[in-house]
Amino acid sequence: MNKNEASQRSKISLIGLGVGELEQLSLGMYRTLQRAEHVYVRTAKHPVVHELQQEGMSFQSFDYLYEKNDSFADVYEEIIEELLHAAAKHYHIYYAVPGHPMTAEYTVQRLLELADEQQVEVNILGGQSFLDAMFSVLSFDPNDGFQLLDGTALQANDINTSQHVIISQMYDEMIASEAKLTLMERYPDDYEVTLVTSAGTSKEEKKSLPLYELDREMTQHNLAALYVPPVTDETLLYREFGKLRDVIRTLRGPQGCPWDKQQTHQSLKRYLLEEVYEVLEAIDQEDDEHLQEELGDVLLQVMLHAQIGEDEGFFNVEDVIETLTAKMIRRHPHVFGDSSAETEEEVNKNWDDIKRMEKGADKASSQLLTDIPASLPALMEAYELQKKAAKVGFDWKDDAPMWKKLHEEMAEWLYEIKQGNKEAMKKEFGDLLFVLVNLGRFYKLQPEESLFMTNTKFKKRFSYIEKALIQQGKSLEETSLEEMDKLWDEAKNRG
Repeated sequence: MNKNEASQRSKISLIGLGVGELEQLSLGMYRTLQRAEHVYVRTAKHPVVHELQQEGMSFQSFDYLYEKNDSFADVYEEIIEELLHAAAKHYHIYYAVPGHPMTAEYTVQRLLELADEQQVEVNILGGQSFLDAMFSVLSFDPNDGFQLLDGTALQANDINTSQHVIISQMYDEMIASEAKLTLMERYPDDYEVTLVTSAGTSKEEKKSLPLYELDREMTQHNLAALYVPPVTDETLLYREFGKLRDVIRTLRGPQGCPWDKQQTHQSLKRYLLEEVYEVLEAIDQEDDEHLQEELGDVLLQVMLHAQIGEDEGFFNVEDVIETLTAKMIRRHPHVFGDSSAETEEEVNKNWDDIKRMEKGADKASSQLLTDIPASLPALMEAYELQKKAAKVGFDWKDDAPMWKKLHEEMAEWLYEIKQGNKEAMKKEFGDLLFVLVNLGRFYKLQPEESLFMTNTKFKKRFSYIEKALIQQGKSLEETSLEEMDKLWDEAKNRG
């Protein structure tokens, strides 16, 4: 853009009205407002605006838009639209907002975003931020770490509980209620917070109260903010991912646990497998408390592997999370992109096609089965082999041939049993299991899960037999098969 084109741009000068009183407005800002012809204020419900009006200054306020619209987002968009229209009409306008224009002021951010597109020059003239007053009234050093969050758009995931948190724009009871519920996701219900109104003015007030009382104590106020102090009780940080990572890092560190320090990816393999099976057991037992604990144990294994990766300089837990997040977004274009998928079959096809492209494999590749992990349990591997082959048409269309094949394999196995050929018996038994897996897959049954359920059922019923015999003063060795069968049936009947 040349100098002549720049001079033709309309202008919007931004003025901060400070924290609340005319005495705190800088002399430069005061004189600018005196000279300005076209001044717009986001809200006239501000002490400085009231005092300036008493001195004879006039402003155009956007307060009526708050009454007209149902959401703050709609209000702010209309304010921006009117400001741009006014700037085009008058060439140069002034827009005054509470505090400093660059602190907690969405309309200013949007104007800056749209400046080039709308051919408007936006100048920030300054103002006093309410944060200076908040730091003073709350007596903490922002250098220790603090967050400034918007009460009208508060998200639990944005909160860092180990830092000082200031929540602005706590205008009324409704916003306070929503903020309270969000904060309760990260803090105890009775956590002490401080509500500050008119910070830095002669009407400044602060009140400490338990979090659950926040909305009860809140009244409509344009100069209200909430302070949430950092969590100092270590036990309250146990919910934080960062705390878990610190614990794992310490366990693997120089002063950590000897067992954790000597673990490798290879040595942890069996523990990961064990924990996964314990999760399955908790699911089958429909025990949510047990499931919560067992999922934590699986997460422990993930964290240990990630820490080993970090210690060895190959990857860390952020890399693991980034890889997973990118994969989920990439493989769900029907959710995060422009594709569509209405059925489970369409979703699975999209997933497989994308996965194949990621690996650089052609659809007609002869390496179809190579990406099935060799470390899978044999039943699970059989299921995956059959599923992969079925996707390219190598599968029966109904179950009748499968049942026929089952009888054939059963007969071949019985024949080898009679022959007494151990190796041939083993081979035919494997064929029989493979057909059973195929039948289960046809009926959408996971063989590993099904066998796991049967194993669990067996353990429970056999445990019943043992306990019943102990009550009778008998041991297993002293009990006949007929007696044990009878107890087995009792266990079965009891469910």
